[in-house]
Amino acid sequence: MNAVQIRSAEKALSVGTWLIVGGAMLFSILTVTPLMERHSPKGWEWTAPILPLVVDAAVVIVVRLDAVLAGMGGHGGRWPIALRWMTGFMTLALNVADSALKKDLVGAAVHAVAPLLLIVTAETGLAYRRAITAAQSAREAQLKAERAEREHAANERREAQERRVREEREHAAQLAREQREHEALIAREQNAREEAVRREERQRAEARERAEREARERREQMREQQQAERERLEREAAQRRERDRLEREQEARRQQQERAEREARERAALLAAGPVNEKLPEDKARLVVHASFGEGLPVRAAAELCGWSTGWVSARYQEHRDGAGLVLEGASS
Repeated sequence: MNAVQIRSAEKALSVGTWLIVGGAMLFSILTVTPLMERHSPKGWEWTAPILPLVVDAAVVIVVRLDAVLAGMGGHGGRWPIALRWMTGFMTLALNVADSALKKDLVGAAVHAVAPLLLIVTAETGLAYRRAITAAQSAREAQLKAERAEREHAANERREAQERRVREEREHAAQLAREQREHEALIAREQNAREEAVRREERQRAEARERAEREARERREQMREQQQAERERLEREAAQRRERDRLEREQEARRQQQERAEREARERAALLAAGPVNEKLPEDKARLVVHASFGEGLPVRAAAELCGWSTGWVSARYQEHRDGAGLVLEGASS
């Protein structure tokens, strides 16, 4: 049996057992209660259902605990057996007592069906559960053995594979070692031949180098002489260029100084006129603004000198500042 079949059998056994136990309990309560009412002291008739309930509770305990122990593969000993049979015979006696007292054999037989069925079901269910537990144990042992066998086979295959890989690796290493030894022998022979050739070439090269060295020394002497003459000419040319540069710088400073003095005179002439009452022509106003910017006058003073608005003068000042920034950037670069 597989696991699904075992679970299905357990479910069917559990459902069937509890259906029989429940029916037998209900039938026993309905049968025994009238008997207990007739045999109870007057005024205590209400205690009649207690006895069948107690007996049936013992039946439930026995069936349930036997099922648990059987599922775990355990055994409760002699006392559970005694309780099981005692509760069974008590249930049987209580159910047939009323008919037996009336000497009603048919009634006694009919009322004995449920207790007997309960007793046989409890014993049969216990046997079934023990058989199912044994089947489960056997199934688990079989699965464990199969798993161990598969693991053993897998280990053997893995070991065989590792052994085969190791042998192949050792064989490949041996072939590689033999190949290296053969190549080393060939390389030594080739090196010996190449060494002889190199020795001959080295001798010829040394002879050539001696001849070339002598020719190179002669050329080097001639080159040194030419180099000395060339350096002397270059020094003279550099001195001439330096004198020319100093003269050009002096001339440029002189011209710049003259230009600055001229611009200063022109600015002084433009600014000497003072504030005006009407706008000057734009070209002349630009000259006045340029002179004011050069002298560092504020915008309002420049506006009064040219007659134009402070906004226009501010725009011209900004143009001069931008132009001065570009000039400074060009000079720094």
